[in-house]
Amino acid sequence: MIFNLHTHTNFSDGSSDPEEYIKEAVSQGFDALGFSDHAPVSFKNTFAIGEEKLEEYVSTILELRKLYSSPSILLALEVDYIPGITTPFDFYRNNYPFDYLIGSIHLVKNEDPDKLWFIDGPDISIYDNGLQEVFSGDIKKAVTSYYLQIQEMITTQKPDIIGHPDKIKMYNRGRYFQENDPWYVRLVDETLDLIKDSGSVIEVNTRGIYKKRSDTLFPGPEILKKIHQLNIPVTISSDAHKPHEISLYFEETRVILKEIGFKGVWLKTGEGWTEVPLMSNE
Repeated sequence: MIFNLHTHTNFSDGSSDPEEYIKEAVSQGFDALGFSDHAPVSFKNTFAIGEEKLEEYVSTILELRKLYSSPSILLALEVDYIPGITTPFDFYRNNYPFDYLIGSIHLVKNEDPDKLWFIDGPDISIYDNGLQEVFSGDIKKAVTSYYLQIQEMITTQKPDIIGHPDKIKMYNRGRYFQENDPWYVRLVDETLDLIKDSGSVIEVNTRGIYKKRSDTLFPGPEILKKIHQLNIPVTISSDAHKPHEISLYFEETRVILKEIGFKGVWLKTGEGWTEVPLMSNE
């Protein structure tokens, strides 16, 4: 089986209409495709669904689900968590028929609510400048804030999927911290323990590699080994922003997961979560 649960359309910061992604999925023989545009946020931005467009997004995906029997179409959101700023996840659960919610951190909060560190996007200078402006260049404080924000999201919002959990490394490239620094390892271990207890699925996100913004997957190999040891379920996703991206670097990722010892990845269906053997993707 082949599927992708993390897909962005032109309702948020993707390039194309939802149906274009479905047509690509049909051509690739997909079994399931999950749409997960960025949930609305309360401040001016260029990446999230506008609040006035959320109903249209939901109805559009549901109509496409009626038109296409294959692949299975799933309706979701990628929801940012910024304490005291973003909408609680339960609002979306209670008011819309979403199949799942991906919880992600793209903006890190410090003491000043008017200043947020944006760790994503195509421009490395935004990461560097934000580190200076929001955290006065204190990388340990900044990264600690990132992981504490993820931990708070896990315990208070209970996302179905944890999106790209170590994305904080993307523009680091060994410049500010090393991933084997004891303080960094401790933060990762604490976060994984919470995910284990929460029952959330961890996303193995390929976008950093195929966009050449990271040398490893999100999460990287050492964290994946710990995830396997903890028996935390994973799903592979491409975080696609263009139709042709829906399965990029999937085959290579399956090989990596098999070498670590994973036997399967997890798919959301109408009946709930089900494990799909990695061998079935060959």
